[in-house]
This record gives sequence, C-alpha cells and structure tokens, in this order.
Amino acid sequence: MKTTGNFTDKADIYAKYRPSYPNEYIDYLFSANQLKEDRIVADIGSGTGIFSRHLLERGLNVIGVEPNDDMRKEAEQSLKIYYRFKSIKATAENTTLKGKSVDLVTVAQAFHWFNKEAFKIECQRILKQKANVVLVWNSRDLTSPINKENAEICQKTCPNFKGFSGGMEETPEVFNSFFKDGKYEFKKYQNDLLFDYEGFLGRNLSASYAPKKNYEEYERFVFLMSELFEKYSKNGKIVLQNITRSYLGNV
Repeated sequence: MKTTGNFTDKADIYAKYRPSYPNEYIDYLFSANQLKEDRIVADIGSGTGIFSRHLLERGLNVIGVEPNDDMRKEAEQSLKIYYRFKSIKATAENTTLKGKSVDLVTVAQAFHWFNKEAFKIECQRILKQKANVVLVWNSRDLTSPINKENAEICQKTCPNFKGFSGGMEETPEVFNSFFKDGKYEFKKYQNDLLFDYEGFLGRNLSASYAPKKNYEEYERFVFLMSELFEKYSKNGKIVLQNITRSYLGNV
C-alpha cells in the first residue's frame, strides 16, 4: 500500500500545528543512549522536521529521511539554519544510508506507516552495534471527553480514520515483534496542548485522514470541530490532554 502521498498538500498545516515534544523527554533520550554532541541520528519519516529540530538544537548530526516531497521541502526550508542537518529523499525500508553508520534511529509519529519487517532489517543494517531504535508518538489521552468526542467526529466524517496514529497504541504486540526478544523501555510524559480555535482546527486538519478543502466532507468536519471547540473552550482556548509515548530498544 502506497502511503507516502498521504500528507501531500498538508506540509504547511502540519508544520504549523503539530505539537513538539517535552524537553524532559529529549533529556531522557540523551541519557538512555549516552548521546553526545556530534553523534549521528537518523530521523526516519522525518516529515516537516519537528522532531529533527529538537535533536539539532542539542548539537546532534541529524539525517532526515523522508519520501514525501512536500514534507521534506518544508523541513529543508525550516531547518536550513542548522549545518548539521542532512535531508534525504528515501523510504524507511530503503534509507540509502551506509551500513553501521548511525548512533540512534528515531521515528516520530511515523512508525504506523512503515512495513515493519523491512524497516527492522534496514535498522539492523544501518545502526552501529548495540545502538537503539526509538519510536515516539504524541498521542491523545483517550480517557479525556474532548478526545473521545474528537474521535467520534473523525469516525463520522473521515472514511480513512482508523483511530489516532492508526490505532497503534492499542497494539503492543507490534512492539513485541519489532524489538529484539520483545524487550523495550516504555516511557510516557504528559504533554498537554493549549490551542486557540485556529490551532485546534489546524491540528485536526493536519491528520492524514482529515478531509482536504475540496472534499465533500470538509465543511461538515470543520463545522463539527467548531462546535466541539465551543463546548470545551474557556476564554478562547482549549486544552487537549496529550501524552508523549516512547518505545526504546535494540532490534
């Protein structure tokens, strides 16, 4: 199944409204992987460069691997101030990177799009000995009423909606088979998001399954989201309960 075009025409909205990651989490990545400045990280499915930026700000060399032209160009534009950033047009399953050349593989918000088995083999090829892969998502806390109702709207109006992040959080067996001997370290961080109406709508429209402007469901989607915002917002702002989830281990 060809998924690399799922975010075409969404790069600008994605870059603008997708959340970043807690500093505490980036600290954890450094200590857990004994990272130092100058180490090489391959950020696979790097999109518009949101996660790459966190790593570049800490002095790492980051290779962004992204097949979607719109997303990759957005990253190249916004990260051109970092001389340690290298951008490659390639897929997760065939990164074109040199064997045994990478100190850490990061995958933010993208693993659910990959062919898991082919990606695992590629990680084994490009990683230095004993180096890790980390899979991370900013995911909505589904115990929250706002997020439950948000999901219901997506089910009604988005034919391709299969749950947030492709429903990945509910399937731990995926991680058990991906990581070596089923062993990985799971961490989660509260990362609540504060949005005004524009930000709330933008965050929802940046999803791969969200209707684009010329789609028939677009107006209904926007109308229902504006109703949801009205219901839960205070003083023009809404808080979305959000959790940063991380899975780290050898493959």
